[in-house]
Amino acid sequence: MSLKWIDDYEILDTIGIGTVGTIFKAVKEGETQPVAIKLLLPAVSENELICRRFEREIEILEKLNHPNVVRYFGSGKWEDQLYYVMELVEGASLREVLNRKGRVRWQETVEVGWQVCSALQHAHNNGIIHRDLKPANLFLSNDGRVKLGDFGTALDTASVSITEMGLTVGTYYYMAPEQIRAERSISGQTDLYSLGCVLYEMLTGQPPFRGENSAQIFDQHLNVPPFPIRQHSPSCPEKLEAVVLQMLEKDPHNRPFNARSAQGALAEALVEWDENELKRIETQHAASESLSKVNQPILKNLLISTNHEITSEDISWVKLTVLSVVVITIILLIVMLGD
Repeated sequence: MSLKWIDDYEILDTIGIGTVGTIFKAVKEGETQPVAIKLLLPAVSENELICRRFEREIEILEKLNHPNVVRYFGSGKWEDQLYYVMELVEGASLREVLNRKGRVRWQETVEVGWQVCSALQHAHNNGIIHRDLKPANLFLSNDGRVKLGDFGTALDTASVSITEMGLTVGTYYYMAPEQIRAERSISGQTDLYSLGCVLYEMLTGQPPFRGENSAQIFDQHLNVPPFPIRQHSPSCPEKLEAVVLQMLEKDPHNRPFNARSAQGALAEALVEWDENELKRIETQHAASESLSKVNQPILKNLLISTNHEITSEDISWVKLTVLSVVVITIILLIVMLGD
């Protein structure tokens, strides 16, 4: 990494490189809290259309201020390259969690959905449709909070130009039928469909529709009902399955009215579990230390367990000791039988 400074931000590391920009971990001079900087690549910085879209992304972020949305701190231009500064989320993306765990518990799914609905309602209230909601754009912080990020393809309904209408954007595993058809009727229900795809994958370990190519997947989004969730995940409550499948309705008018109503339906399942589960936990875990651990936020525990799995195959000293005793015993038996 040759780049050391962007204006008064010291570059600490490269987080990722995309088709139009690079994201760096940085810290402002005189401060200690790291931030993330998205810097437009030199190769595209003279492209007027890409620069306009990058500026539009900045304008969208300026409108949003919510605990479940990655925070925007400011923007500028460095050596003819546009950049903006945003919150650095320490933790993992939902994509990373699913890659390691395959699927997660339904309680964790509800919690993710509830927080994302809160972010979506805030965005929709401000006229912003995300249009690319997927696990890679959802970040789980170490304190158990979900952060919605990457508004690079978001639609600002208050200022969109006619040339942007009819444009197909999104990721095909999570695209709503109206996105695939490049319709003009993109709305908050479009994001809810994508969220339904994400929650379905969290519960079952796979997206609702799969195929050998994007055309096959698009056809299923348009014409095929999703496979029942409870056949993949029997522990999933019927109420939760119903709200996820409602999000996946082909007709936007049959989906939840808005993100807030979807959030309410998800919350009912979580509250019902909380009342029953906490009673069981209090009975089984009398020690205050155990209770303290159990009462940590659901998603904080999910991150802890995900990170633990990375080193779970390490052999502890206790295991080595037991293994050694077993091996020695077997050797002694062989020697005795030989005599």
